[in-house]
Amino acid sequence: MPRPLTAIKGRGAVHNPKGRFEAQSAERESEFVETESPQTVLAVDHSRTVLTFNRSPDLPFDRSINPYRGCEHGCVYCYARPSHAFLGLSPGLDFETRLFHKPNAPEQLRRELARPGYRVAPIAFGVNTDAYQPVERRLQLTRRLIEVLAETRHPFMLITKATLIERDLDLLAPLAAEELVQVGITLTTLDEDLSRRLEPRAAGPKRRLRTIQTLREAGIPVTVSISPVIPALTDHELERILDAAREAGAVSGHYGLLRLPHELTEVFTAWLQTHVPGRAEHVLSLLQQMHGGAVYRAEFGVRRRGTGAFADLLAQRFRIAARRLGMDAPLPPLDTTRFRPPHLAGQLDLFSAP
Repeated sequence: MPRPLTAIKGRGAVHNPKGRFEAQSAERESEFVETESPQTVLAVDHSRTVLTFNRSPDLPFDRSINPYRGCEHGCVYCYARPSHAFLGLSPGLDFETRLFHKPNAPEQLRRELARPGYRVAPIAFGVNTDAYQPVERRLQLTRRLIEVLAETRHPFMLITKATLIERDLDLLAPLAAEELVQVGITLTTLDEDLSRRLEPRAAGPKRRLRTIQTLREAGIPVTVSISPVIPALTDHELERILDAAREAGAVSGHYGLLRLPHELTEVFTAWLQTHVPGRAEHVLSLLQQMHGGAVYRAEFGVRRRGTGAFADLLAQRFRIAARRLGMDAPLPPLDTTRFRPPHLAGQLDLFSAP
């Protein structure tokens, strides 16, 4: 008999289920873990490219940068967790304790931006994992990448829930004045206790609101991302979050429904049964109502909003609240005309030699 699952201090997931590519007969030693928090391990990501392109109609950008794989914030609802299965690791505790970084990412970015066929469009940071997660304080990969974008006047957007972004105001404020950067701050709940359990190593909601205020005072346009909206757990806060974000200085907002692809269904269900057992069945039932009987559907246009009466009510509530607050328009477009390709060592050096 497996041991009952219990909350692990400082971690979001409560267990380490097998990834979908692992042999079913292989028994994962750490599937059920002790309550002592496992240590974080950092390894090198040897990817040969740093820009990732997509054709998703759900996204307002077609390229992104993720300096890190895995995320120590430990947000139990993170839709990026199943990507750890491609590394032969668990989307559970492994995702938040076994991290990978791209030490040569700034140099790779310079090479990719210098390619003759490159066409400029805004780059998004933090789409899969937070570019300002705790390890960034030491490694400074995100800051070095921003320095490359600042040098080349390349537009970009940052999506984060970390206060560490304030460290880079010296870079971001001048770029914002040239319409080259926007920031999205994620707020899932205003309940400090619930936030500690859902996203244990991320900044609390009050601190994130102060970050919004700090960014706006520096002249940086900020949108609030209310994501994910968890039915029967956080959906009642939708209007309150918009109100608080607007008061702090956010000028627009959007929301996204909880998404549970692949192994995330098991990871999140285990969290519900451990932390809020009385609501677990209700949460999953409402998700099923919004996804045609399944807890998740991956189709574009449906996965972030759902369908049915409850989904329609969420959309209506958001529209009314955003319109009331003047937050129903997107941020102004970023300027793509200022871009200048980076100079690489060796380019035209022959002609500049004495």
